[in-house]
Amino acid sequence: MLTIRLQRTGTKNKPAFRVVLAESLRSAKKKVKEVLGSYNPRSKQFLLISEERVKKLISINTDISPTVYNLLVSKGLITGKKVKAWRPKKK
Repeated sequence: MLTIRLQRTGTKNKPAFRVVLAESLRSAKKKVKEVLGSYNPRSKQFLLISEERVKKLISINTDISPTVYNLLVSKGLITGKKVKAWRPKKK
């Protein structure tokens, strides 16, 4: 099963991410099928190489990670509400 998710590429204390299409059971750091864009959380810059390609992948029921889903909702590619993407650890 394929998943659209983030792959960390930044250095220590300077995170930057790629938006990638990868196998859901494989590590995001290993092989990826395709790089779809990038996200910089420090400047809130979210870029997609091809919005049409992302829409096509969504239409064929590709899984999307919650963080990428929220980014796509804020960009306007997906209609709907944002989902809770992060929970604090239970102590």
